[in-house]
Formats: sequence, C-alpha cells, structure tokens
Amino acid sequence: MTARKRVPAAVVALVLAAFLAAGARGQEQPPLPELAGPDREEELVPPPLPDVGGPLDEGELVPPPLPDIGGPEAPPAALEPSGWPDYLDRQLERLPVPVHGFSETRIGPRLVDDGDQPGSFSLAESRLRLETDPFYGGLQFNLKADFVYDFVVTESRIELREANAAFSPFGFMDVKAGRQILTWGTGDLVFLNDLFPKDYVSFFIGRDVEYLKAPSDAVKLSFFSGPANLDVVYTPVFDPDVFVTGKRLSYFNPLVGGRAGEDVRIRTDDRSSWFRDDEVALRLYRGVGSYEVAAYGYRGFWKSPVGINPATGKFTFPRLDVYGASVRGPVARGIGNVEFAYYSSRDDSGGDAPFVPNSQWRFLVGYSRDLPQVARDFTLGVQYYLEHMQDYGAFTRNLPAGSPRTVQDRHTFTLRLTKLLLNQDLRLELFTFYGLSDDEVYLRPCFSYDITDRWQLDGGANIFVGDEDHTPFAQFERNTNVYLALRYNF
Repeated sequence: MTARKRVPAAVVALVLAAFLAAGARGQEQPPLPELAGPDREEELVPPPLPDVGGPLDEGELVPPPLPDIGGPEAPPAALEPSGWPDYLDRQLERLPVPVHGFSETRIGPRLVDDGDQPGSFSLAESRLRLETDPFYGGLQFNLKADFVYDFVVTESRIELREANAAFSPFGFMDVKAGRQILTWGTGDLVFLNDLFPKDYVSFFIGRDVEYLKAPSDAVKLSFFSGPANLDVVYTPVFDPDVFVTGKRLSYFNPLVGGRAGEDVRIRTDDRSSWFRDDEVALRLYRGVGSYEVAAYGYRGFWKSPVGINPATGKFTFPRLDVYGASVRGPVARGIGNVEFAYYSSRDDSGGDAPFVPNSQWRFLVGYSRDLPQVARDFTLGVQYYLEHMQDYGAFTRNLPAGSPRTVQDRHTFTLRLTKLLLNQDLRLELFTFYGLSDDEVYLRPCFSYDITDRWQLDGGANIFVGDEDHTPFAQFERNTNVYLALRYNF
C-alpha cells in the first residue's frame, strides 16, 4: 500500500479533544429564524419601515433614528445570501484560538482503461482542513489537520499535516520541533538538494500541488549571523517519499518485467528504527548582492525504494549521502538559477552492485521571466536537468539478465507557461516535462478560478506519453487522468 505514515492515535485524540473542548467553551449558536410555513395561521410580515416624516423643519439637522433591530434575539444575517460566511466567521471568532481552513470536494476520472486498477477513478474525495497558529508563552504553535473521506479506497482518515512549536531561545537562533513541511533548493518541481519527503501519488492523481510536499517529523535549528546563516534539520526516524506502490496507480515493476498495479504491490524493507534510521540535512546560505548562494549536505537514505533485496523480493532504501550548492538571482530581466548535487550511494561505492543504484551527478539550470511584450500577466519558465550515472560500465556488466538498461545521461527539459485573466481571478497554467533521453512527456495543464473571495474552482489533467514501459514518466501512461475541485475557504 502507499507508503503513508500513520498518525499516532494519541496525537489524533488530542487534536479532536482540543477542537471539541474549544467548541464547548464557546457561546451557543444563535437560533435560526422561524420562517412561516403553509400550516401557520398568520403570515410572516416584515416589520414596517420607520416613519421618516416629511421635509425637515427649518433648522432641523438631525436625521430620523434608525429602526431598533433588537439584541441577541434578532435573526442572524444568514437570511441574506452572503450571511452564512459572516455567520461562520462569528462562530470561529468565539473559539479560544483562531481557526481557519477550507472544505473541498475533488474528483479525478481516468482517461485510459487500466486493467491493473479496479475502478474508473483515481481520485474522489471530500476534505476538511482545520488549522490554527496560536502564540502562547513565547511559543508559536502550528496545527494543520485534514479530515478526509476517500471514495476510491472507501475509507476515512485524519492526515496531520503540521503539528509543531517554534521558539527563539536566543536572538541568533530559532527552533521548530514537530511535524512540519520543509523545502529548499531552487528547482521548479525538480528537486536536487531538497531531500525532504514528497507525495508523488497526490501529485500524479490531481490533488492540490501543496500536497506534493509531504510532512517531516523533525527538529529544525536555524542560526543567523553576519557571514552566513545555517539551517540544521534532524529527523530521528526516516521519512520516505509517498511513492507509487500499485495501489490506485499502476507502475513498472522490474521483478515482473512489466507494468503492475493493484495485484502486485511494492513491498519494502522499512527503515523505522528511531535514532538508527535517522536523517540529517544542512543548508548554509547567504546573500551576495542580489543573489542567494547556498551549500547543502545530507546523510540518510534514498527517499524512494530504488534498491531490491533479491532474497526477499522486497524493495529497499539504500544509504545515501548528498552534497550540493546553488545560486539564484536576477539574470537578463528575469530570475535565473543554477544548482548541482552529488549523490553518493554508500551501499554501492564501486558501482557494481546490481540491486543498488549507482552514485550520480545531478545538474539543473533554470530561468523565468514575465513577458509583457507577448501578453499581459504572462510568465515563462524553462529548466534543463541532467542526471549522470557514475561507473556506467560496471553497471552494465552487472545488470541482471532481462533487466531494462538505464541510460547513463538522462536529459530532461521543463516548460512552465502561466497566464492570468479576468483581473487575475483566472489562472491558466501548463507545466511540461520532456524526457529527451527516454522520449517521453508528462503534461500538467491546469486552471484555478476565484469565483468569490471564498469559493474557488480548480481543474487540470495529468497526461503521460511514452514508448517504453520502464522510463520515469511513460510507466504511468495508463494513469492519465483529469480532475476537478470545488473549494470553500473560511
């Protein structure tokens, strides 16, 4: 099944108890007005308008008084079409801590018949987000919880996105501890030195792009000084990606030599030992003029199960060290970035272990800018990404018979086009991955329309095209889908 971390029962109980207790301490909800029905003996007649009199007497400068609308007994504003949002805001303001969030329904049917998946939908769910960030006793708390009913797998669940506390013990130091979303690096949907977990299942089925970033259970220390700033993130137990396992999405399985799905799910050797299967990530950064320069380090494991244990048939997370750097800043009336990373595969230092990935060099160059000469509110972004495998000769010599041969240099281009319309209420976007080496394409067209300040309509597609069934994007060709979502923010 999908490698999603379970929320501890104690944490869930505390979250639910806090919200229930907060609601109990608030005042009771004002009653809805009793509307007249067909069985009532008398009709509901609106109160007469106040008598404002005739022309003002000479010298009279005071307008007539407004009608008395009463106190708490007056009908709530919910009688008006726009009254429910105001009424909801008033109820939320009565809680002891500020609470906001959204309610959303999202569906995503498949466009291609997939015999390895039981249903015609890869996405169908209702989601309620509640979040709060109170400050108390020098601590900044942050809580984000999603209450989800998933119609595809017929289950309800609580996803604890964030639950952390932040404080500053010294003027030069910040601390954040708990479940949190972490990210760094310069890539646009391409990650080199960002070794924090990603949720690729959410990304491929059409959930909001914020869910691509999966939470980490970690402690983050930030140190600030004149020469440079330093971030240190320690994760006491390994946080892997939420990767494709065959549940909901089909994929290429090298053990069966082809695409697989619900019937052949990935089984993994989990790394779940506290303080032994831990991770450490570092970022040292500073501004140099208009540019931000950063150096990175990581010690942990490959975030997805890219190794195989031939004795058990389980996929593994081999040990990994990463070293890299990046520069980002203004270039030719736009923003440019350069980033590289060296992936040192500690379980295959010589490159001759057939079931462990070789070490790699990764390079990224990107550029984005507004193009008002083409169209108003129009933005272009392009990237070139290179993944170079070390010890390629040793890899090919030790490749098991019948296994597909991976290219030594994988070249990928990305293109992002963004256009804003209707006073920027409508956002049209196209993001394209083009795998030049593997002759494959992944298209992500999408739109977002702000119907009102609270209502939002989103839609898009995930389109996979390729000739081979084992390459990074073409393996998902039968998962091509469209999606639509309606969200209410409060």
